[in-house]
Amino acid sequence: MSRAMEIAERTLALVGTRAEAEVRATSGNLALTRFANSFIHQNVAEDGDTVSLRVSLDGRVASGTTTRTDPDALADFSDRILETAALQPVDEDWPGVAPPAATAGQGNADEVTLGAAPADRAERVKAFVDAGRGLSAAGYCMTTGSEVAFVNSAGQHAAGRFTEAVLDGIQQTDTSAGSGHAASNRLGDLDGTSVGDLATRRALDSADTFDLKPGEYEVILAPECVATIGVFLAVYGFNAKLHEEQQSFAELGVTQFDERLSIYDDPTDPRAIGVPFDTEGTPSRRLDMIRDGVTTGLTFDRRTARKAGVVSTGHHSPWSAVYGPIAGNIFIDPGGGTIDELIASVERGLYVSTFNYCRVLEPKTMVVTGLTRNGTFLIENGKITGAVSNLRFTQSFLTALAPGQLLGIGDDARFADSEFGTGMLHGPSMRLAGWNFTGGTDG
Repeated sequence: MSRAMEIAERTLALVGTRAEAEVRATSGNLALTRFANSFIHQNVAEDGDTVSLRVSLDGRVASGTTTRTDPDALADFSDRILETAALQPVDEDWPGVAPPAATAGQGNADEVTLGAAPADRAERVKAFVDAGRGLSAAGYCMTTGSEVAFVNSAGQHAAGRFTEAVLDGIQQTDTSAGSGHAASNRLGDLDGTSVGDLATRRALDSADTFDLKPGEYEVILAPECVATIGVFLAVYGFNAKLHEEQQSFAELGVTQFDERLSIYDDPTDPRAIGVPFDTEGTPSRRLDMIRDGVTTGLTFDRRTARKAGVVSTGHHSPWSAVYGPIAGNIFIDPGGGTIDELIASVERGLYVSTFNYCRVLEPKTMVVTGLTRNGTFLIENGKITGAVSNLRFTQSFLTALAPGQLLGIGDDARFADSEFGTGMLHGPSMRLAGWNFTGGTDG
């Protein structure tokens, strides 16, 4: 029995027959190697356990989380959650705990990543720094691994393990910066040289920028930009809570996107980072959210599924009560064109490396404002001809991806960073017919 499962079962036994209960326990490690001015300046590591308990006393629900897992602390923790539940009003929408159900696998843990030493991360950092050819580099390399266990009073048991490795950094000149990013469930997949090369090229090519007149431009968006778009669509659109509250744009069965676009969530994919069950213990499987341009699916947890009269898709998280059930293993399959071929197909437009500080202005139309960052380049007659000062955009993501607007998909799919974090979306570069830039960084 894993340590996480032992903690989970011990916590459930402490509640006993006093309440309906569910327990999720994790046991694992996180290690981080940071660098700045092209030198490693910090290496930190943390091992620990976390246990979350949710109970229902005849519909009176309370929950809590602790990192103290010794017997006395867990007993006190369980008693306090039960005492809190007794003081709550009845939750009329409480869906009950999940019934027993088998999960599709146990996650994609990599033993090398679990056992990664500081020297293993430093090796990737050195390759990134060396790729800068004398530029000033900064960033981090992270490895993490966790055992996850779930049990509840209805008899559901689920267990899994996952790992994640991330290399993220910038190369800087005196006047510019370029970014590079890689993530995987395997540390061995991170190539510090290629990530550093990309950041270096963006930094050097951005050393001399000019201001571009605002307006609508054809764009090629790098995977980081696509990741932000995809995650925003998942959070604000394919989210059953927002859909039920009529704040979502999603219209099931309607062609809302270009026919080239398909987006799905699949925690069972061999590339996925996480375990194939949610924090309510419900198994998670592939969910198509967009198929050939048609909106086909929403993410549900048990509460939203009960309201809609459907079955949970296994997308509950600790934040679902506030934000709703959200996809966290999103995939957009690559196309057949290289990034050079995508650029060559543009007569006049912009290549955008990264978005920054994106905020939704209108959820129903997915109008978002944000900035470009760490490399924005003018394309003329199929070639990059210069670097552009950072720009502000105000753009409907729905309009940008509407039928006829997706002109090309790159072959460079990878995990890319997004406004909501790393490891959530694996996707390629995209060529879009139009993107509305409204000004510089000042407005």
